[in-house]
Amino acid sequence: MPTETPQTFEFQAEIKQLLDIVIHSLYTEKEIFVRELVSNASDALEKMRHTGLTEKEVFDDKAEAEINITTDDKAKTFTIQDFGVGMTRSELVENLGTIAHSGSKAFVKALGEGDQKAAGLIGQFGVGFYSAFMVAKSVKVYTHSWRPAEPGLLWSSDGAGSYAIEESAGERRGSKIVVELKDECSEFSEEWRVKEIIEKYSAFVSFPINLNGKRINTVQALWLRGKSEIKEEEYDEFYKFQAHDSEKPRLRLHFSADAPLSINALLFVPKDNTEKMGLARLEPAVALYCRKVLIDARPKDLLPEWLRFLKGVVDSEDLPLNISRETMQDRSLVEKLSRVITKRFIKFLDEEARDRPDSYAEFYKEFGVFLKEGAALDFANKDAIMKLLRFESSLTEKGKSTSLADYVTRMGADQKEIYYLVGPSRDAIEAGPYLEGFKARNLEVLFCYESVDEYVMNNVREFDGKKIAAADHADVKLSEAPKAEGALGEEEVKALLPWLKETLGERVAEVKASDRLVDSPALALNADKFMSPHMRRLMKAMNKEGEQSPLRVNLEINPRSAVIKRLSELRTAAPDKGRLVAEQILDNALISAGLLEDASGMVKRLYKLLESV
Repeated sequence: MPTETPQTFEFQAEIKQLLDIVIHSLYTEKEIFVRELVSNASDALEKMRHTGLTEKEVFDDKAEAEINITTDDKAKTFTIQDFGVGMTRSELVENLGTIAHSGSKAFVKALGEGDQKAAGLIGQFGVGFYSAFMVAKSVKVYTHSWRPAEPGLLWSSDGAGSYAIEESAGERRGSKIVVELKDECSEFSEEWRVKEIIEKYSAFVSFPINLNGKRINTVQALWLRGKSEIKEEEYDEFYKFQAHDSEKPRLRLHFSADAPLSINALLFVPKDNTEKMGLARLEPAVALYCRKVLIDARPKDLLPEWLRFLKGVVDSEDLPLNISRETMQDRSLVEKLSRVITKRFIKFLDEEARDRPDSYAEFYKEFGVFLKEGAALDFANKDAIMKLLRFESSLTEKGKSTSLADYVTRMGADQKEIYYLVGPSRDAIEAGPYLEGFKARNLEVLFCYESVDEYVMNNVREFDGKKIAAADHADVKLSEAPKAEGALGEEEVKALLPWLKETLGERVAEVKASDRLVDSPALALNADKFMSPHMRRLMKAMNKEGEQSPLRVNLEINPRSAVIKRLSELRTAAPDKGRLVAEQILDNALISAGLLEDASGMVKRLYKLLESV
């Protein structure tokens, strides 16, 4: 209790200005004051831990290294007590009355160059402290220095311009801060509200945090421990706590780095992709910490957008924080942090794909769409991400996939392009006409089943120096195939092609004999270099500009097909019927390409053909 007349001091001019900024504009959320006071208490305990190793005589040497918080919703108070180094009268003036000094700055200086890592743990006491005045009618600090000869003291202020210091008997070592809350801030005297804030910001503080006698921070900061020390159950418990998930994670990456930045990271891939389930788009969920204190639970710029499925923690001591700890001063450091973590995670996936292919296949089944997004949009990491993509192909078994790198190893010496086809399923692609010519030449074709695949291929365009080409595009050139017996003669083909072009009119840009077809009578190839058939369907589904533009395709016919040979006969023997057959062949080809937009004309034509049977 106080034992002398209080001595009143004016705040230094800069402190008055700081108080005004803190109270009115510095922090975006008033709850931040809890985080700041807990961080200061943790700093004081850390300093006491070091002091206890060097000093023979310490006041109240049996005090526990813990932080005690009590709330009183009747009196509307918030109280936090630590058993750290405490303060002398001069330290109270220096730390809480001026901005030129702080206890932590002095402590770091005292440590010198002998223990820079320990010094890095110490925060800036005396700055975050003032955040209490956002919510306080008055603030009282009861303190006793670790030095046995010093008296207990009481510092008090309403933040209006002055503060008072007086002796206070019976104080324990450390500091006890009593915040009398403003009426509109009484929520911070509620136990549930303070518990929520501590779990959000200070769950991984090194020292026990007790709220009204019950410990709150029971989960350790695993990312700062060695991997060999941690059990699987601890990782699972940490993930469930941090990600608010009831399932175990699918994959885990725990790593640390000293250069180019000091980084400790613990990243998790969830079991399920909730976006795939049709739920809302995922938000960033890798929390950013600095020395175990939460800076941002969902930093939008920490990782590229395509890694939004990751959960976990990144902690870096190298981040210079502004006075509120809410934003980083140096964005270039955050960008560097992003580059390091992204490359490390890509490397991790590459190792997973190589060493545990079955596990990687399960991961890819759920999260491959994010990698495709990264390949298309993350230019800096495009090549590395492309190595992680997997596709079924004409040479793989159903359900089995291959990488682009493996595809390249199987390419013949004369093959210059990587081929792919887009379709709803393997059965649909294999039943269509576009694969025939490639299979006949033993050319592998990748099968793409997702709508994003074509976008990816069009954006990436090449891999390992090989151009990526749609197998159903008119520009693809294939080697000469051996002429099959029973095909139409050259003169018959020469006569049929212009007749077909004239008969089909503007619906086709070009008609020619195909070097791709083996069994099918004909196929329609996209004549639009800027919009593939699949893209056209997407644009139409989204009602975007371009869906009403006239459809023109290149029609290729198979001179070996019995249907085409019969058409050649009808051209002269029954021209009217021949025209109906020609139009039906085109519509059938458009159906195979997924480009027939109106089937009403085809139905009428079929009835006419049936009449002539």
